[in-house]
Amino acid sequence: MELRDRIGEALKSAMRDKDAKRLSTLRLINAAIKDRDIAKRAEGGDGGEAGVSDGEILQILGKMVKQRQESARAYEEGGRLELAEAERNEISVIEEFLPRQLSEEETDKAVAAAIDEAGATSIRDMGKVMGVLKGRYTGQMDFGKVGPMVKAQLS
Repeated sequence: MELRDRIGEALKSAMRDKDAKRLSTLRLINAAIKDRDIAKRAEGGDGGEAGVSDGEILQILGKMVKQRQESARAYEEGGRLELAEAERNEISVIEEFLPRQLSEEETDKAVAAAIDEAGATSIRDMGKVMGVLKGRYTGQMDFGKVGPMVKAQLS
């Protein structure tokens, strides 16, 4: 089942169950996907009519998780624990649709394999390595943390 369909089914299920918090998060996900669909159609080009792919949806979801993590951190620093908890609840709903995150060890192996595949020898090849990783592991690793790992292995 496509990711878009899984989200739609979860939305219907949340409506039937009258789960308001889950429903609002799923509606936010749907809205973000539809925004990207509209932007893609406006750009024109290939695939605009079909909408965004599962890979792009994973990117959207990853961005949403990251935004909520930052918000939760800011709320905690400001002493607004109930708002931080609400952000964490949204994160848990969004993460249901993301693939399993790679462990530290798996990420190290993936970085080493990507360096070999890209034929990277210096820090100047970091973009090639990151391109390989993003193509293969979108939604499975935090690329903000992977960048320094790639840099360390290329140095």
